[in-house]
Amino acid sequence: MSTILLQHPVIRRGFRLQFEPAQGCHVLLYPEGMIKLNESAGEILKLVDGERSVATIVAELQSRFPEAQGIDEDILAFLEVAHAQFWIELR
Repeated sequence: MSTILLQHPVIRRGFRLQFEPAQGCHVLLYPEGMIKLNESAGEILKLVDGERSVATIVAELQSRFPEAQGIDEDILAFLEVAHAQFWIELR
């Protein structure tokens, strides 16, 4: 099992996830600006709460979207990018 699956991601301090009606999507707000998220990224980040492990997030999204082939790889790839961009921390 990959060690990332055991991690508990949390949105980094200074960032806030919210739905922005004017944009019609979820956004990640931070003091210097805003990151407009696509629907998939918004669904993933809504589950990032510091309580759920990456494995739990993957399992929950797989159960919600059973028709999505390879969703686990997409979720892991997104979380790796979000971590590299300093949007989230892995604990």
